[in-house]
Amino acid sequence: MKITFLGTGTSQGVPPIGCKSPVCLSENVKDKRLRASIHVEWNDVSMVVDAGPDFRYQMIRAGIHKLDALLFTHEHKDHTAGLDDVRPYNYLQEQYIQAYCSQHVLEALKNQYDYVFSEHKYPGIPLIDFTVIDNSQFTIKDLPILPIQVMHYKLPVFGYRFNNFAYITDANFISDLEIEKLQGLEVLVLNALRREPHMSHFTLTEATNLALKIGAKQTYFTHMSHQIGFHDDVCNELPNGIDLAYDGLQVIL
Repeated sequence: MKITFLGTGTSQGVPPIGCKSPVCLSENVKDKRLRASIHVEWNDVSMVVDAGPDFRYQMIRAGIHKLDALLFTHEHKDHTAGLDDVRPYNYLQEQYIQAYCSQHVLEALKNQYDYVFSEHKYPGIPLIDFTVIDNSQFTIKDLPILPIQVMHYKLPVFGYRFNNFAYITDANFISDLEIEKLQGLEVLVLNALRREPHMSHFTLTEATNLALKIGAKQTYFTHMSHQIGFHDDVCNELPNGIDLAYDGLQVIL
């Protein structure tokens, strides 16, 4: 399995427009973050978790020429705004793209992209076959995917476990029952927005404490704002086995 971090930033990316903070002015490429997304290549199956507004550029930058499935964590625009850009994959693969999401995410996408769901489809629109999932294991081409139910303030969000790798973004609470699903991981990805408290995201300290509780061999933080600090400085502060992810990072399992 190969995981590529397509983006590790928060909803505005890093730097956000007009920001002149030292982190936003950093020349370190690891301090530049597109919106949060990953590509998972597992047994020749190509999957992307979340298609935000940077989706087109992320896929070009990573050289991803095949897309078998899209998985959505939740309906916020920084995770769904790139849906229209699946069209080239329809053309290249001459087939519908498979997408997986909860019922409430599907209803939101119907509002955001009504033309995708129209009975009489306009030529050239995205062709997507949606499968509604709940908080139970499902398969993509015989590969088992286990949803992890987390809370983003009051909004339910799905993380996903792919064998011994798990990806969780946009969360500030995970129940003990769901944490049980995260035992025995090689790699965990967890959101860590910034140092200061936030009503719907883990802070750096909260994410670190949770990572230590879960006990994966390696944890990477994602969905980070510029307020978290310089990439290299923060990594030096963290316990062994916990690091900040960065755009373009690849993990082989």
